[in-house]
Amino acid sequence: MKKSICIIVLLFVVTLSYGQQNNKKAGKFTHELIYKIVNKDTLKLQIYNPVNFNSKKTYPTIVFFFGGGWNGGTIYQFLDQAKYFASRGMISVLVDYRVKNKHGTTPFDAVKDAKSAMRFLKINAEKYNINVNKIVASGGSAGGHLAAATTLIEGLNDSTDNLSISPKANALVLFNPVIDNGEGGYGYERIGDRYMEISPLHNIKKGAPPTIFFLGDKDKHIPVSTAYKYKEKMEEVGSRCEVIIYKNQQHGFFNKGKQENDRCYKETVREADIFLESLGYLKGKPTI
Repeated sequence: MKKSICIIVLLFVVTLSYGQQNNKKAGKFTHELIYKIVNKDTLKLQIYNPVNFNSKKTYPTIVFFFGGGWNGGTIYQFLDQAKYFASRGMISVLVDYRVKNKHGTTPFDAVKDAKSAMRFLKINAEKYNINVNKIVASGGSAGGHLAAATTLIEGLNDSTDNLSISPKANALVLFNPVIDNGEGGYGYERIGDRYMEISPLHNIKKGAPPTIFFLGDKDKHIPVSTAYKYKEKMEEVGSRCEVIIYKNQQHGFFNKGKQENDRCYKETVREADIFLESLGYLKGKPTI
Protein backbone atom coordinates (compact mmCIF):
# COMPACT_ATOMS: atom_id res chain seq x y z
CA MET A 1 0.00 0.00 0.00
CA LYS A 2 2.80 2.41 0.98
CA LYS A 3 4.63 1.54 -2.23
CA SER A 4 1.52 2.37 -4.29
CA ILE A 5 1.14 5.74 -2.55
CA CYS A 6 4.81 6.56 -3.23
CA ILE A 7 4.37 5.76 -6.91
CA ILE A 8 1.26 7.95 -7.12
CA VAL A 9 3.06 10.85 -5.40
CA LEU A 10 6.06 10.43 -7.69
CA LEU A 11 3.83 10.46 -10.77
CA PHE A 12 2.12 13.63 -9.50
CA VAL A 13 5.46 15.40 -8.96
CA VAL A 14 6.74 14.35 -12.38
CA THR A 15 3.49 15.46 -14.04
CA LEU A 16 3.56 18.80 -12.20
CA SER A 17 7.18 19.39 -13.15
CA TYR A 18 6.47 18.46 -16.78
CA GLY A 19 3.51 20.83 -16.84
CA GLN A 20 5.60 23.68 -15.44
CA GLN A 21 8.29 23.08 -18.06
CA ASN A 22 5.67 23.10 -20.80
CA ASN A 23 4.22 26.35 -19.42
CA LYS A 24 7.64 27.99 -19.57
CA LYS A 25 8.16 26.81 -23.13
CA ALA A 26 4.74 28.07 -24.14
CA GLY A 27 5.32 31.46 -22.50
CA LYS A 28 2.43 31.00 -20.11
CA PHE A 29 2.06 32.86 -16.85
CA THR A 30 4.12 31.82 -13.85
CA HIS A 31 1.44 32.75 -11.30
CA GLU A 32 -2.29 33.38 -11.48
CA LEU A 33 -3.38 35.07 -8.28
CA ILE A 34 -6.58 36.40 -6.75
CA TYR A 35 -5.91 40.00 -5.79
CA LYS A 36 -9.41 40.95 -4.70
CA ILE A 37 -12.89 39.59 -4.02
CA VAL A 38 -15.62 42.21 -4.11
CA ASN A 39 -19.40 41.62 -4.17
CA LYS A 40 -18.70 37.93 -4.84
CA ASP A 41 -16.61 38.83 -7.90
CA THR A 42 -13.19 37.21 -7.88
CA LEU A 43 -10.54 39.34 -9.60
CA LYS A 44 -7.27 37.81 -10.73
CA LEU A 45 -3.96 38.88 -12.18
CA GLN A 46 -1.31 36.90 -14.03
CA ILE A 47 2.43 37.25 -13.48
CA TYR A 48 4.93 36.43 -16.23
CA ASN A 49 8.46 36.04 -14.94
CA PRO A 50 11.45 37.16 -17.00
CA VAL A 51 13.68 34.80 -18.91
CA ASN A 52 16.42 33.29 -16.73
CA PHE A 53 14.48 34.26 -13.61
CA ASN A 54 16.58 34.33 -10.44
CA SER A 55 14.60 34.01 -7.20
CA LYS A 56 17.32 35.93 -5.34
CA LYS A 57 16.85 39.08 -7.41
CA THR A 58 14.12 41.69 -7.75
CA TYR A 59 12.95 42.89 -11.14
CA PRO A 60 11.44 45.99 -12.74
CA THR A 61 7.76 45.23 -13.30
CA ILE A 62 5.26 46.37 -15.92
CA VAL A 63 1.53 46.09 -15.18
CA PHE A 64 -0.97 46.04 -18.06
CA PHE A 65 -4.65 47.06 -17.97
CA PHE A 66 -6.79 46.10 -20.97
CA GLY A 67 -9.09 48.50 -22.83
CA GLY A 68 -12.77 48.30 -23.70
CA GLY A 69 -14.42 51.53 -22.62
CA TRP A 70 -14.82 50.18 -19.05
CA ASN A 71 -17.55 48.01 -20.65
CA GLY A 72 -15.69 44.85 -21.64
CA GLY A 73 -12.35 43.59 -22.87
CA THR A 74 -9.93 40.76 -22.27
CA ILE A 75 -7.03 40.38 -19.87
CA TYR A 76 -5.01 39.00 -22.80
CA GLN A 77 -5.04 42.18 -24.88
CA PHE A 78 -1.46 42.92 -23.88
CA LEU A 79 -0.22 39.34 -23.74
CA ASP A 80 2.27 39.86 -26.57
CA GLN A 81 3.66 43.02 -24.99
CA ALA A 82 3.87 41.20 -21.65
CA LYS A 83 5.84 38.34 -23.18
CA TYR A 84 8.17 40.75 -24.93
CA PHE A 85 9.05 42.69 -21.80
CA ALA A 86 9.49 39.43 -19.89
CA SER A 87 12.00 38.43 -22.58
CA ARG A 88 13.80 41.71 -21.88
CA GLY A 89 14.18 41.04 -18.18
CA MET A 90 11.04 42.53 -16.61
CA ILE A 91 8.25 40.90 -14.67
CA SER A 92 5.03 41.43 -16.63
CA VAL A 93 1.56 41.45 -15.11
CA LEU A 94 -1.88 41.25 -16.77
CA VAL A 95 -4.74 42.52 -14.60
CA ASP A 96 -8.43 41.72 -14.73
CA TYR A 97 -10.91 44.26 -13.34
CA ARG A 98 -14.66 44.81 -13.20
CA VAL A 99 -16.47 46.09 -16.30
CA LYS A 100 -20.04 47.15 -17.03
CA ASN A 101 -21.10 44.29 -19.33
CA LYS A 102 -19.97 41.55 -16.96
CA HIS A 103 -20.31 43.12 -13.53
CA GLY A 104 -22.68 46.05 -13.98
CA THR A 105 -20.03 48.43 -12.67
CA THR A 106 -18.86 51.98 -13.45
CA PRO A 107 -15.51 53.54 -14.41
CA PHE A 108 -15.14 54.55 -10.76
CA ASP A 109 -15.21 50.87 -9.74
CA ALA A 110 -12.62 50.04 -12.39
CA VAL A 111 -10.26 52.64 -10.94
CA LYS A 112 -10.70 51.15 -7.47
CA ASP A 113 -9.84 47.70 -8.84
CA ALA A 114 -6.75 48.97 -10.65
CA LYS A 115 -5.50 50.59 -7.45
CA SER A 116 -6.20 47.39 -5.52
CA ALA A 117 -4.12 45.42 -8.01
CA MET A 118 -1.18 47.80 -7.69
CA ARG A 119 -1.35 47.63 -3.88
CA PHE A 120 -1.53 43.83 -3.99
CA LEU A 121 1.65 43.68 -6.06
CA LYS A 122 3.48 46.01 -3.70
CA ILE A 123 2.33 44.17 -0.58
CA ASN A 124 3.52 40.89 -2.12
CA ALA A 125 6.58 42.35 -3.82
CA GLU A 126 9.11 40.35 -1.82
CA LYS A 127 7.28 37.09 -2.47
CA TYR A 128 7.16 37.65 -6.24
CA ASN A 129 10.51 39.43 -6.67
CA ILE A 130 9.07 42.80 -7.66
CA ASN A 131 11.22 45.91 -7.43
CA VAL A 132 8.78 48.39 -5.87
CA ASN A 133 10.91 51.32 -7.03
CA LYS A 134 10.58 50.32 -10.67
CA ILE A 135 6.91 49.59 -11.32
CA VAL A 136 5.42 50.68 -14.64
CA ALA A 137 1.66 51.03 -15.16
CA SER A 138 0.53 50.56 -18.75
CA GLY A 139 -2.65 50.07 -20.74
CA GLY A 140 -4.65 51.01 -23.80
CA SER A 141 -7.75 53.20 -24.12
CA ALA A 142 -9.78 52.73 -20.90
CA GLY A 143 -6.89 50.58 -19.67
CA GLY A 144 -4.56 53.50 -20.31
CA HIS A 145 -6.92 55.60 -18.23
CA LEU A 146 -6.67 53.11 -15.36
CA ALA A 147 -2.88 52.99 -15.59
CA ALA A 148 -2.71 56.78 -15.29
CA ALA A 149 -5.45 56.89 -12.64
CA THR A 150 -3.57 54.52 -10.31
CA THR A 151 -0.91 57.20 -10.07
CA LEU A 152 -2.55 60.58 -10.68
CA ILE A 153 -5.92 60.18 -8.92
CA GLU A 154 -5.80 60.59 -5.15
CA GLY A 155 -9.31 59.35 -4.36
CA LEU A 156 -11.39 56.36 -5.51
CA ASN A 157 -9.81 53.85 -3.15
CA ASP A 158 -11.54 50.63 -2.12
CA SER A 159 -12.41 50.67 1.57
CA THR A 160 -10.97 47.16 1.94
CA ASP A 161 -7.53 48.22 0.66
CA ASN A 162 -4.57 48.92 2.91
CA LEU A 163 -4.49 52.65 2.26
CA SER A 164 -1.05 52.99 3.80
CA ILE A 165 0.30 51.36 0.62
CA SER A 166 0.53 53.73 -2.33
CA PRO A 167 -0.86 52.41 -5.65
CA LYS A 168 1.32 54.83 -7.62
CA ALA A 169 3.60 53.65 -10.42
CA ASN A 170 7.09 54.97 -11.07
CA ALA A 171 6.49 55.37 -14.82
CA LEU A 172 3.57 55.22 -17.28
CA VAL A 173 3.38 53.67 -20.76
CA LEU A 174 0.07 54.74 -22.29
CA PHE A 175 -1.49 53.51 -25.55
CA ASN A 176 -4.17 55.93 -26.89
CA PRO A 177 -5.32 56.42 -23.28
CA VAL A 178 -8.64 57.91 -22.20
CA ILE A 179 -6.94 60.76 -20.41
CA ASP A 180 -9.56 63.54 -20.48
CA ASN A 181 -12.92 62.78 -18.86
CA GLY A 182 -14.03 66.40 -18.72
CA GLU A 183 -16.80 67.98 -20.76
CA GLY A 184 -16.16 67.07 -24.38
CA GLY A 185 -13.80 64.28 -23.37
CA TYR A 186 -14.36 60.53 -23.61
CA GLY A 187 -16.76 59.09 -21.04
CA TYR A 188 -18.14 62.41 -19.84
CA GLU A 189 -21.71 61.26 -20.50
CA ARG A 190 -21.17 58.49 -17.90
CA ILE A 191 -19.05 60.45 -15.46
CA GLY A 192 -20.65 63.89 -15.62
CA ASP A 193 -19.87 66.43 -12.94
CA ARG A 194 -17.67 63.93 -11.11
CA TYR A 195 -14.99 64.15 -13.82
CA MET A 196 -12.55 65.96 -11.51
CA GLU A 197 -12.46 62.82 -9.36
CA ILE A 198 -11.39 60.54 -12.17
CA SER A 199 -9.87 62.49 -15.09
CA PRO A 200 -6.06 62.10 -15.23
CA LEU A 201 -5.63 65.27 -17.31
CA HIS A 202 -7.26 67.30 -14.55
CA ASN A 203 -5.15 65.78 -11.76
CA ILE A 204 -1.57 66.21 -12.92
CA LYS A 205 0.54 67.45 -10.02
CA LYS A 206 4.19 67.92 -9.20
CA GLY A 207 5.83 64.53 -8.94
CA ALA A 208 3.85 62.93 -11.79
CA PRO A 209 5.98 60.06 -13.13
CA PRO A 210 7.75 60.01 -16.51
CA THR A 211 5.28 59.05 -19.23
CA ILE A 212 5.24 57.96 -22.86
CA PHE A 213 1.97 58.51 -24.77
CA PHE A 214 1.18 56.74 -28.08
CA LEU A 215 -1.68 57.98 -30.30
CA GLY A 216 -2.91 57.72 -33.89
CA ASP A 217 -3.85 60.95 -35.65
CA LYS A 218 -7.10 59.39 -36.92
CA ASP A 219 -8.31 58.34 -33.47
CA LYS A 220 -12.03 59.11 -33.18
CA HIS A 221 -12.01 59.02 -29.40
CA ILE A 222 -8.77 60.77 -28.39
CA PRO A 223 -7.90 63.99 -30.26
CA VAL A 224 -4.24 64.70 -30.94
CA SER A 225 -4.71 68.01 -29.14
CA THR A 226 -5.50 66.09 -25.94
CA ALA A 227 -2.14 64.32 -26.06
CA TYR A 228 -0.28 67.60 -26.43
CA LYS A 229 -2.35 69.21 -23.67
CA TYR A 230 -1.36 66.34 -21.40
CA LYS A 231 2.28 66.81 -22.35
CA GLU A 232 2.04 70.55 -21.68
CA LYS A 233 0.56 70.04 -18.23
CA MET A 234 3.17 67.41 -17.38
CA GLU A 235 5.98 69.73 -18.34
CA GLU A 236 4.43 72.58 -16.37
CA VAL A 237 4.94 70.53 -13.19
CA GLY A 238 8.44 69.49 -14.22
CA SER A 239 7.65 65.93 -15.36
CA ARG A 240 8.89 64.17 -18.46
CA CYS A 241 6.31 63.29 -21.11
CA GLU A 242 6.97 61.95 -24.59
CA VAL A 243 4.15 62.00 -27.14
CA ILE A 244 4.47 59.93 -30.31
CA ILE A 245 1.81 60.42 -32.99
CA TYR A 246 1.32 57.80 -35.70
CA LYS A 247 0.04 59.02 -39.06
CA ASN A 248 -3.22 57.64 -40.47
CA GLN A 249 -3.74 55.36 -37.46
CA GLN A 250 -7.03 54.86 -35.66
CA HIS A 251 -7.96 53.81 -32.13
CA GLY A 252 -6.30 50.53 -31.13
CA PHE A 253 -3.64 50.79 -33.84
CA PHE A 254 -0.98 49.41 -31.48
CA ASN A 255 -2.57 45.97 -31.05
CA LYS A 256 -0.79 43.03 -32.63
CA GLY A 257 -2.55 41.91 -35.81
CA LYS A 258 -3.81 45.39 -36.73
CA GLN A 259 -1.45 45.90 -39.66
CA GLU A 260 0.52 43.80 -42.10
CA ASN A 261 3.79 42.76 -40.51
CA ASP A 262 2.52 44.28 -37.22
CA ARG A 263 4.30 47.55 -37.98
CA CYS A 264 2.72 49.72 -35.29
CA TYR A 265 2.74 46.96 -32.69
CA LYS A 266 6.48 46.58 -33.18
CA GLU A 267 7.15 50.31 -33.34
CA THR A 268 5.24 51.14 -30.16
CA VAL A 269 6.87 48.28 -28.24
CA ARG A 270 10.28 49.36 -29.50
CA GLU A 271 9.70 52.97 -28.44
CA ALA A 272 8.42 51.84 -25.05
CA ASP A 273 11.56 49.71 -24.68
CA ILE A 274 13.81 52.69 -25.49
CA PHE A 275 11.86 54.83 -23.01
CA LEU A 276 12.20 52.27 -20.21
CA GLU A 277 15.88 51.75 -21.01
CA SER A 278 16.40 55.51 -20.62
CA LEU A 279 14.91 55.23 -17.11
CA GLY A 280 17.24 52.37 -16.19
CA TYR A 281 14.53 49.71 -16.19
CA LEU A 282 15.99 47.78 -19.13
CA LYS A 283 19.51 47.19 -20.44
CA GLY A 284 20.71 46.99 -24.01
CA LYS A 285 18.93 47.62 -27.27
CA PRO A 286 15.36 46.50 -28.11
CA THR A 287 15.08 43.00 -29.51
CA ILE A 288 11.95 43.65 -31.60
